[in-house]
Parts: sequence; structure tokens; C-alpha cells
Amino acid sequence: MKFLLATVLTLCSLSHASAQTPPAKGTETVKFKTSAVCDMCKARIEKSLAYEKGVQSATLDVASQMLTVSYRTEKTTPAALRAAVQKTGYDADDQTADAKSYNRLPDCCKKTNGVH
Repeated sequence: MKFLLATVLTLCSLSHASAQTPPAKGTETVKFKTSAVCDMCKARIEKSLAYEKGVQSATLDVASQMLTVSYRTEKTTPAALRAAVQKTGYDADDQTADAKSYNRLPDCCKKTNGVH
């Protein structure tokens, strides 16, 4: 019983310590304002960025339209990530979406659709 308790306490302390670990060296986070309007947009952007070289994580907050991307600095740049968002069909900050990609979006995902 004591062994089990000691094991559980050790595991808890290890998981707590790892939660406070700073980001890995060479990893940065960037935020973009997007034109995403719904959960389908969220899924599309997050999936698209998952395939981008160097991306560690991508999370879109639909309500604020803010995309947060953690990436490896030796593998990609904020400009390349912004371009990836544009190629997916969405605006990234002041850069407008790729026209062909935007036209392929479902109507509910277009920024001109007033019903959301």
C-alpha cells in the first residue's frame, strides 16, 4: 500500500513539474486575427496548420477569431504560417485570403455570410 501511495505521489509531482516547464528552446508562439466565423472554420484551420512544417500546435478561438500557433523557429516563420492560413481560405491579420481557396469554402464559412 505504501509503495502504491509513493508511486502515485511521484507521478503527480512529475506531471505538475512538467506543466510548469518553459517552452522548448527554439519554440515561439504567434497570434493571427483571422476571418474564421464558425467551428467548421476552426477545424479546417487547425487541421491545415497541423500539416505545416514546424507547427507544434494551432488553436483558434472562434469568438475572438484569434489563432494561436506554437512553432519551431528553425522550421518555419510567422510569414509562412500567415501564408498557410491564407492558402486555407482565411484572412490572416491584414493579409486577405487566397481568392481561389476562399471561393472553395462552404457558404457558412465565408466572412460575407451574416448568419452565424
